[in-house]
Amino acid sequence: MTTSASIRACHTVGIATMVLCTLLWSIAGLLAREASVANGWEVTFWRSTVLAAFIAAVMLTRHRARALGRVMAMGWPGLVSGVAWAVMFTCFMLALTRTTVANTLFIMAILPFCAAIAGRLFLRERVPPRTWLAMAAAAAGVGLMFRDALLTGNAAGSVIALAVPVAAAANYVAVKRGGGRVDFIAALGLGGLLSALVALPLAYPPSASAKDLALFGTLGVLQLGIPGILYVLIAVPRLSAAEVGLLSLLEVIFGPLWVWLSRGEGPGALALAGGAIVVAALAANETIGLALERRTAQR
Repeated sequence: MTTSASIRACHTVGIATMVLCTLLWSIAGLLAREASVANGWEVTFWRSTVLAAFIAAVMLTRHRARALGRVMAMGWPGLVSGVAWAVMFTCFMLALTRTTVANTLFIMAILPFCAAIAGRLFLRERVPPRTWLAMAAAAAGVGLMFRDALLTGNAAGSVIALAVPVAAAANYVAVKRGGGRVDFIAALGLGGLLSALVALPLAYPPSASAKDLALFGTLGVLQLGIPGILYVLIAVPRLSAAEVGLLSLLEVIFGPLWVWLSRGEGPGALALAGGAIVVAALAANETIGLALERRTAQR
């Protein structure tokens, strides 16, 4: 195989893996809706516990006696990353139990913009003018979504969902400041453990049935653990940031689609309009960024 053919094959594997990851991430709302447990804290506890156990098994399989050492070697950046993941895991499930899947995912879609702002404030990273324009459009879209949330009584869930991209931005800064010290898989497991510990007191008394536990196990392993590992080990090394950003939008599209097809759950008109603005702003920003990357590579 020639070098160019090898590069294309590697790139294709990255795209296919990223698509698979987004599809697996997108089933979270559907599985959560199938469970009979209404307490978001209990859902969070079971999902995070399964995730932490799964990641621990992966770490022990890959690193054996050195597994704990890899966690400790992350230092404070790893701890901050773990706390950020815990906030994301917890707030995501709490939001899903208080508002629609569409509202949750549309608000979470502003994650790249939050990361860009955090990078500018704490890492002095340059933010292109096109991204500032896209952020302004996304802010207008989020405003429409919150207007819908106030009218429909979903404001609490929408506010909680907003904590997810903010925590993700903090995670971005911690990883960058860590200078390669943060092991993504270890931080993911640490986040699951911290999330489970926080949720435990509020998850009592448990009410999950055997079916619910199977659903939560699927959430922890198939929806979160496996795609998380595939994302960091296969997708990210083979794709540019713009490509990852564009393909990530599939989760925002498919997540609401699954619950709409299976349960008839759809966003209100204002939320749908706001979500469409956010997705369009993200797509335009990442598409332009990808075009510029390719133009630079051709020179």
